[in-house]
Formats: sequence, structure tokens, C-alpha cells
Amino acid sequence: MAKVGIIMGSESDLPVMQEAIDILKEFEIETEVDIVSAHRTPEKMLDYGHQAHQRGLKAIIAGAGGAAHLPGMIAAVSPLPVIGVPVKSSNSIDGWDSVLSILQMPGGVPVATVALNGAKNAGILAAQIVATSDTSILDKVAQYKEGLKAKVINSSKKLNP
Repeated sequence: MAKVGIIMGSESDLPVMQEAIDILKEFEIETEVDIVSAHRTPEKMLDYGHQAHQRGLKAIIAGAGGAAHLPGMIAAVSPLPVIGVPVKSSNSIDGWDSVLSILQMPGGVPVATVALNGAKNAGILAAQIVATSDTSILDKVAQYKEGLKAKVINSSKKLNP
């Protein structure tokens, strides 16, 4: 059963969102990936948000560019944590419209927001959410963090032998 849902507003978002898919695969977390447009397929979006927890999902990563309503609308209808990925798209104002559309949510409808095109961090955050109830995932996230630490220490040693 899938544990993390990854949705995006259009196929053009996939190159950015692939980083979330890849890091979750690295953590051996099952994903379900779909294109769900808040503006072009609102009924599909509502069905997805209402039913996600019933399919066993633990978190949803939603990426969108431009006006970027997808993460907030999913958060409005789902009881699951939603992580928004602002995507710098061709119709975007340097990505700021997407960032602000996801970041500036009203009280009661939280969306955890990562950096512009920050799908990898969204995947890591989703893994950390799953890890709160799965010790095998917790161990993998801890190992990943140790790997980051080791890379910095090794880089430092190269500069300062």
C-alpha cells in the first residue's frame, strides 16, 4: 500500500517532482504519483483529497506552479499533512507567485512549504512524517542524515588536510 502521495498540477511539473519520488524510493517508501490539477480537474482533486487517507497514505506532497492552488486545496479537504512544493513554471513570476500561494495559507489550513523547486526536501520531510510511526524508516532517515554529515566532514578534510 502506498504511504506517500505525490501530486502535481501538470506533467511539466514532473522534472521537479521527480526528486521527491527518487528520495522516497531511496528510503524504500512506497509512493503513488498522479497529475491532479486544482483548476482543470477540480472534481478529481477533491476526490483525491477526500480519499487519500483511506488508501493508506500518511502524507501528501503537492507541487504546483503559477497560482499554485493545489497544495492548499488538498490541505483544505484532507486530514493528512500536506507538503507544498512551489514550482517555477513558464507562467510564473520568477516562482514568487507559487511560493506565496502555498506559503500564505489561512489559519486552520496548514501546508508545510519547502523552497522553490525543493521537491527533494519535500520527500525527506514526508519520510520524517512516515518515520514517526515506522522505526525502519526512522533508521533510514537517521542514516541519511549521518551520510550528509560525513560528506561535510570529508569535504572539510580535503580542504584542510
